[in-house]
Formats: sequence, structure tokens, C-alpha cells
Amino acid sequence: MKFVTFLKEGNQALGVKIEEGIIDVQAALSTTPAEGVPTNVMEVINGGENALSAIKQYIETLSTKMDASFIRQEEEVEWGPCVTEPNKIICVGLNYRKHADETNAPYPEVPILFNKFNNTLTGHKCEIAVPKKTDKLDYEVELGVVIGKNAKYVNKEDALNYVFGYCTVNDLSARDLQMKTPQWLLGKTCDDFSPMGPYLVTADEVGDPNNLNLKTYVNNEVRQDSNTSDMIFRVDEIVSYISQYMTLTPGDVILTGTPEGVILGYPESEQVYLQPGDEVTVEIEKVGSLTNRFIADK
Repeated sequence: MKFVTFLKEGNQALGVKIEEGIIDVQAALSTTPAEGVPTNVMEVINGGENALSAIKQYIETLSTKMDASFIRQEEEVEWGPCVTEPNKIICVGLNYRKHADETNAPYPEVPILFNKFNNTLTGHKCEIAVPKKTDKLDYEVELGVVIGKNAKYVNKEDALNYVFGYCTVNDLSARDLQMKTPQWLLGKTCDDFSPMGPYLVTADEVGDPNNLNLKTYVNNEVRQDSNTSDMIFRVDEIVSYISQYMTLTPGDVILTGTPEGVILGYPESEQVYLQPGDEVTVEIEKVGSLTNRFIADK
């Protein structure tokens, strides 16, 4: 299934992507009531198999009586982040071989971890202000891994069983702020620096997360074009590794690194960083295409 979050009268609401458009779950329930059906994405994730089964069955019942009153078209939707309240946003740095090569960095022996916060969350088609404090804003297409159940001391062989689903994320990075100190946090945690979506796609629909094409376009020009098979640490390894040190909980998001093609990897004379007016699209096979336009900060 493909879940979305959209704004409805100023509040975040749950949608389910189908061929005809997006089912507004709350609106559907008002016309076709049912018990135990979650109405926001965190209820779906936290509710585990029971919640997922309930909404699957409900959508199946609706399929015989689709009503235009609860179907929204994507171009009409005001999007929110596809995961709205992660307890943790954990990122993996330098996790693609060719990205490490382009930045002249050695391959890490263990995953390099850092974190982002909920202030960085925003959605598809949302405008993002370029912070006044940076002159070097960069894009990074990344596969987001969304945890579905508590994971502690998980074996690599079992790790993917703890994944609820996947999403497309742009791990925006202010390179000048990132490199100010040995800690990368400052350059990674400005407001709206983790656009996420449009869809949260359940793991069963994605299949193997370690063989997905991913691309970045800046003003329709391809900048990144790779595959998750170039990861140094695969998704199962990452989930297992993190779980040895902290408990992963439902809704936690892990950003698994970016491939080559970032602006930082260009020769210095060719580095043209993102500016107001630019539009960036990051896309991942089977997961979705996420677009944001950049504007000047007020």
C-alpha cells in the first residue's frame, strides 16, 4: 500500500494512494463507517499488523463503491511529510562507494551515524526557504527506511522484518555549515531540510531495497543517477547495526545515504549550489518522486 499525509483544514490527514487518486480516509469513514480504521499515518505504523490489516480490508470494501466525495486528485492535495512524527531520524553518511570516491573519502569501516530532527520535515511540492546563513545548499537523494516495530539487538538476517516501509527523502545539506566543525549537525538540521514523500510505501510493495534505481533532477537536469546496490552498508546491515546501540521504535526513519553526483563532489570551479527559484526532484524506483521548489528566506 501507499500511504500519504495531506493537509485538511489545517490538520494532517491520512490518504491511501490508489489508481483513481487518493482516498481521503476520514471522508470515506463519514460515508462508510467502520471500526478500528486508523485515520493518521502514525496510527497505521504504531498499530502494526492489526492496523495495516484493518485499513487494507476497509479499502477493499470501498473498491466496490468508490465515491468521488472521498477521492482526491494529487494535483489538488497540499502534501505533508509521509511520516509525521518520527521519534528518531537517523542518517548514514558516506554510504555509497562512488559518493565516497567523488569526495575523496575512505570507505567507512562501520556506518557513520548522525541525526536530524522533526523541524526538518516537510512534504512533496512544499516550498523550502534557502537559509540566510548558507551559500552552499546541496541536494541528496536518499532511501528512507521506516521502522514498523521495536527493534533491539536484531540480527541482520531478521532486520528487514522490522521495516514497515520506505520513502523518498532529500537529505538537504548546507555544506559550509556542515564543514564548520567535525560534527555535521548544523548543516543538516535547518528547517525543512528533510522533505519526505510523497508516499510511504509498505515493504511488501518495494521488495528488495538493495536494488532500486534513484535519481536527482535540478531544474530538469539529471544530477544523480545510481542504484542502492552501490551502498557500502545494505539496509539489513544498517537496521541491525543501529539496533545494537539503541532501540528503534515504530515510525523511526533511517536515511541510508546518497550516491554520487552531489554538488560537493564537483570540481570546485563547477560547484553551483542551490538558489531560490531552483526546483529539485528526487526519485526512487517503486517508492516515488518528490519535488520541491526553493525560495528566498524572509
